[in-house]
Amino acid sequence: MTLDTALLTRIAEALERLAPPPPPPPSPTGAEAFIWHPGPPAALQPVPRVSHVDIALLRGIDRQRDILTENTLRFARGFSANNVMLWGARGMGKSSLVKAAHAEANREQPGSLALIEIHREDIRTLPELLNILRSHPRQRCLVFCDDLSFEKEDADYKALKSVLDGGIEGRPMNVLFYATSNRRHLMSRDMIENERSTAINPNEAVEEKVSLSDRFGLWLGFHNCDQPTYFAMIEGYAKALGIGITEEELRRQANEWSVTRGARSGRVAWQFVQDLAGRMGVALG
Repeated sequence: MTLDTALLTRIAEALERLAPPPPPPPSPTGAEAFIWHPGPPAALQPVPRVSHVDIALLRGIDRQRDILTENTLRFARGFSANNVMLWGARGMGKSSLVKAAHAEANREQPGSLALIEIHREDIRTLPELLNILRSHPRQRCLVFCDDLSFEKEDADYKALKSVLDGGIEGRPMNVLFYATSNRRHLMSRDMIENERSTAINPNEAVEEKVSLSDRFGLWLGFHNCDQPTYFAMIEGYAKALGIGITEEELRRQANEWSVTRGARSGRVAWQFVQDLAGRMGVALG
């Protein structure tokens, strides 16, 4: 019996030596941005270069830009700041502003702020991510979820509620959470109305659902832009890229482009400028 035990021990030790070492725990260091993959195994995938638009080129959202940038810079400098929800019209620069504010913070304080993107379908693993970030208190992290919303029978919002402003541990002091959404309360009207119609106490049920958005200290609304703002976006891009075209012709083509798209927004403006730059032989870099 003793011989068998000793033999089994030696076999186990030999197998341990042959097995590859376990991967190191995820760490928000070594890059300015990461993508969260809950795994298994859990991993923070480094992003070598964040695709972003320079903050000076974002037009028509001056107030939102100033508030978000000030909040982000304050956090990067080591002071307290608020979680932020950016909601409203599609294509008006919500996610672009988050990435631009992150770049601005690291321009002022190099390496001060890591941007970590979490996908909507991984929101339920947010507590796991925060526990990892909590173990790196010296690294300030901005967790970002783009196009966040919830549908019927979707209970993931409860995980988000608990980590934003609740639970025993609370949100780590080195972490902020930014989210963009087309919905002010992150939930569809049908979802809210369904709660109202089926609950014993309709008001309490609705309050429980919409209280998620109250966990964000800052709400920044984005609205459809008018034609002068749309032209200002186009002209700002054209000037920055050095596209040689008269203002009259630029506006004529930009207006025609918006008509064919049936909308005016920052996204439509950028799509037009990309097309114009290609036709004019100007590289975007």
